[in-house]
Amino acid sequence: MKPLNPIFAGAGTTIFTLMSALANKYGAINLGQGFPDADGPLALRERAARALIDGPNQYPPMMGVEALRQALAAHAKGFYDLSYDCSAEIVVTSGGTEALTASIMGLVARGDEVVLIEPAYDSYRPIVEAMGGTVRALRLEPPNWALSEAALAEAFSGGAKVIILNSPMNPIGKVFDRAELELIAEYVDRRDALAICDEVYEHLTFDGSTHIPLATLPGMFERCVRIGSAGKIFSLTGWKVGWVEGPRALIGAISKAHQFITFTTSNALQVAVAQGLESEEGYFLCLAHELQGKRDFLAAALARIGFKPLAAQGTYFLTADISGLGFSGSDAEFCEHITEHARVAAIPLSAFCTGAAPTHLVRFAFCKQRPVLEEAAERLAAYFKRG
Repeated sequence: MKPLNPIFAGAGTTIFTLMSALANKYGAINLGQGFPDADGPLALRERAARALIDGPNQYPPMMGVEALRQALAAHAKGFYDLSYDCSAEIVVTSGGTEALTASIMGLVARGDEVVLIEPAYDSYRPIVEAMGGTVRALRLEPPNWALSEAALAEAFSGGAKVIILNSPMNPIGKVFDRAELELIAEYVDRRDALAICDEVYEHLTFDGSTHIPLATLPGMFERCVRIGSAGKIFSLTGWKVGWVEGPRALIGAISKAHQFITFTTSNALQVAVAQGLESEEGYFLCLAHELQGKRDFLAAALARIGFKPLAAQGTYFLTADISGLGFSGSDAEFCEHITEHARVAAIPLSAFCTGAAPTHLVRFAFCKQRPVLEEAAERLAAYFKRG
């Protein structure tokens, strides 16, 4: 047999699939994979159901249902004072990962360098490499995950064409502040680069942290595309409705990639998301407050057991240092161990890094119902006989 595409043929199973399978095997509470265990607003689900019955159930426009593109334009204007032409500067995709894939396919050519800020969502690198791009990793270091100019200068030293910026950041819950964004903007402008901004957790920030789109900074609008997700905003991850917003020239290329990946996304789900953006703002604003409380509960419970929780300014995720628990193995071995013996699953943070990576940090998802988090805390406390 002739060689297959080595990027995918040689790839392992994702850490999420592996840990979820282990959680199922041992009857563990799955705090590894980041999805809520309660569905989003009933009004959106009812609207989608009506749209499925009433139809049409044929192909909607490739760029997305007009009502949703109009709602997205209003959302960007209302929250960030960003003005997008809904007819040519917004494309609806089948989830945030497809939005990322289409953006990378549309903007990255063979031989281009792409800066990835690690720890990084695991789909970025294989998509870049499949397009023939070269990854320049910029590693943030725990516990503060601060961005340094020296690291940024090194990452751009080879003439990078694109930076992928994820804020709020999966897996570590970091929200880039204005000073860090201004530094990134300076290098993007100076190196005539582009930015793919993964902002799917844009409304899930805590403790007064504010999400600032890079596109709002001076000179950045024409260089940035913004990726969003209804799954994260409305706790409907299974719907797989995402989008990309950006200037016409960039969206033109991205939409052409999108037309060859999925072409379009369910009409009924798009109609329901449009309604949500127009009438359910209170849902995602309250969701952030609710998640902050769950983060605080889990962080306190883990600290009593002997974990050392790190700051989490946003997202679904809390990182914890395991070095005080007396476990002699790696983070991956620790996660497998507690899944089997404490019956609680987590994700090793090293799975989000390349090369030498910290092996004393694990990621817990707190986007679960409070009783589930309480049971997980009790299981961990019983196993470690603390708390």
